[in-house]
Amino acid sequence: MNNLIRKVRLIDLKMPKGFLWGGATAANQCEGGWNEDGKGPSTADIATVGSIDKARVYTSKIEDDLYYPNHEAVDFFHRYKEDIALMAEMGYKCYRMSIAWTRIFPTGLEESPNEAGLQFYDNVFDELIKYGIEPIVTMCHYEMPLYLMDNYNGWKSRKLVNLFEKYAKTILDRYNSKVKYWLTFNEINSAILSSIFSLGIREASMQETYQASHHQFLASAKAVKYAHDNYPRVKVGMMYGGIFSYPHTCNPEDVMACEKDMDRYLYFPNTMCRGYYDRKAKSFWKNNGIKIDMNEEDEQILLDGKVDFIAFSYYMTMCSSASIEVKMNLVGSSIDGAENPYLSKTDWDLSIDPLGLRYALNILYDRYQLPLMIVENGLGAIDEIDNNMEIHDLYRIDYLKKHIIEMKKAVLQDGIPLLAYTTWGTTDIIAAGTGEMKKRYGQIYVDRDDEGNGTLNRYKKDSFYWYKRVIESNGEFLE
Repeated sequence: MNNLIRKVRLIDLKMPKGFLWGGATAANQCEGGWNEDGKGPSTADIATVGSIDKARVYTSKIEDDLYYPNHEAVDFFHRYKEDIALMAEMGYKCYRMSIAWTRIFPTGLEESPNEAGLQFYDNVFDELIKYGIEPIVTMCHYEMPLYLMDNYNGWKSRKLVNLFEKYAKTILDRYNSKVKYWLTFNEINSAILSSIFSLGIREASMQETYQASHHQFLASAKAVKYAHDNYPRVKVGMMYGGIFSYPHTCNPEDVMACEKDMDRYLYFPNTMCRGYYDRKAKSFWKNNGIKIDMNEEDEQILLDGKVDFIAFSYYMTMCSSASIEVKMNLVGSSIDGAENPYLSKTDWDLSIDPLGLRYALNILYDRYQLPLMIVENGLGAIDEIDNNMEIHDLYRIDYLKKHIIEMKKAVLQDGIPLLAYTTWGTTDIIAAGTGEMKKRYGQIYVDRDDEGNGTLNRYKKDSFYWYKRVIESNGEFLE
């Protein structure tokens, strides 16, 4: 009984002093203003709307008669002051966001940056700082200049390394006094799931995917080294798309299949955190006929550009199996995994596994011994707004509460050094995978539908008030 009481009290304790609570969005999913103030078109701007069972189509150019939801998104570009005020009301300590590369360099080739784009983010950062909200900024979040995809085949070309380095230096020079925490590429391991999302390549072979990822590793490393050499207060991390797997059964073949699956995904943080390609990476290349074209200086670039911390998203776990018969394709996802009979699912068929978050935190810290951030965690659901303009999303509160409990156990019982927790998202935003609005994640409802109709007015959900109490108590009160 005493042991049970001790565990309950640990769960009820506060998080460490200075812990950063907040929320997260991405520029292409929330900003809008896709062609305003000199911004160029990005790869996200040619994506149409899809559905739970239908992927988005990336058109060859912008067609006048098609709806592109990212063009206006939820209009953060014009409403950022309103949205940041709502973040402050919730008590945010941090806000994870991204910069649109094409606001700074519209095609990626310009020698001089677009001053209007730079000023926009100055304004956003100043507004955050006014309320004491720490920006956590992703340099490249599922978008890049469309010109570079059309003319260079995206990250397949090594030329993008220097173009990204120019962009990274520009924003580090401009914002180093306002932004302490940076991430280079969002969910960089998603390159093996969707080449157009991560790499700006419409269709990529395995060889092309890993060569393009090598170019991203170099670009990230150069950004990290530049920050270290010039701005000692700045910390630069990598962002891992949180894929964590269990063996489907205790059959040794399933255990080995799980090991191989995790090796495939952790290839990315292995390289960026350690600064070199390990034996498993090289064995993977050999076994799959991959030959990475490297310059003589590449090994040193990777070593000099090791990241300072790991940020990751967490929505689900998967199961690995050696038996092809039990493999299934998750709806709305390109991740193969066996069914886990112990877990429930979201409306978009992703497993709900709060304990898996504690498991994930332990895996990442034990492997890399670097500070961690959870920069995406949330429930995509269909929210209904009633006649009183209220949204009773108790299911989202339940989801977040259970995940935060496991996060606290990881920190307070397992000793994991965790810097931040940001829900996905803040306001409702355009879903990355499907372009839908009805797949809502935010604590703030945005009046917008999948066809682009609505006032864009903001309404506080029940989860808004609940999360406000969580932050006020530093995680002590979760009811």
